[in-house]
Amino acid sequence: MIESFLQYEFLQNAAITGILIGIVAPLLGVFIVVRRLSLIADALSHITLTGIAASLLLEKKVSTIHDLNPVYMGMVFSVGGAILIEKLRKVYKHYEELAIPIILSGGIGLGVLLISLADGFNTDLFSYLFGSVTAVSRTNMWTVLIITIVVLTIVILFYKELFVLSFDEEHASISGVNGKWIHLLFIVMVALVIASAMQVVGILLVSALMTLPVAAALRIATSFKQTIGLSIAFGELSVILGLYSSYHLSVPPGGTIVLTAIIILMMSILYKKVRNQLYTKGETI
Repeated sequence: MIESFLQYEFLQNAAITGILIGIVAPLLGVFIVVRRLSLIADALSHITLTGIAASLLLEKKVSTIHDLNPVYMGMVFSVGGAILIEKLRKVYKHYEELAIPIILSGGIGLGVLLISLADGFNTDLFSYLFGSVTAVSRTNMWTVLIITIVVLTIVILFYKELFVLSFDEEHASISGVNGKWIHLLFIVMVALVIASAMQVVGILLVSALMTLPVAAALRIATSFKQTIGLSIAFGELSVILGLYSSYHLSVPPGGTIVLTAIIILMMSILYKKVRNQLYTKGETI
């Protein structure tokens, strides 16, 4: 595969994009899981699907529109969905979690309608649903690189605020943290990462890359920063092994990446169980 990687540009694009996504998706996933907002990734991914469907429909029905990149339309819809979730969280102050299923349901409904109007599934839409090694262009790779740099910069600059908000929003408010804007900034970052990751992992599976490595890391890590480090490591391992398997098996990379992440999760659970048993036996002796 190394020779092919050096020879073919599409493999370089997919690998570099995958590595970048393997960093930012689990990184944001740690904050998502800690805040018990895991379903938000699913909601925004379905909104992104609506944006992709809208882009394909416009390109097909409007003769004056050509070469419209569905990725950018997906980003617009994803960010719009993120903002709507924030607005709904304010409407349902005592039932904030309702905002996520509302957007999730709306995204699915509108997506199905637009896909039907675009005459159903085609090869392009299938690649966005489950990922494709050949679908990542050099332009998309640079877009993901820019998003990665922006996300890493924001997380580094606002790490303390994000950390406090993740564990105790009331304490953060008392401490003078502007929770409203920090949370809005965070959810917009999540939306951009989800939209940018869809070509490698696929819209329907991108949320798994944000949660499965975190779930594995939580079984082993002993601190928050260690959880972040292990999540990124497991995410990268899932992406690299998943892309390698996808290339050799000629299957969509989304499935192989997610299955690799599940195997890592199972191994971490087994490791934790064995370690606890050995520790218990040691105490008994």
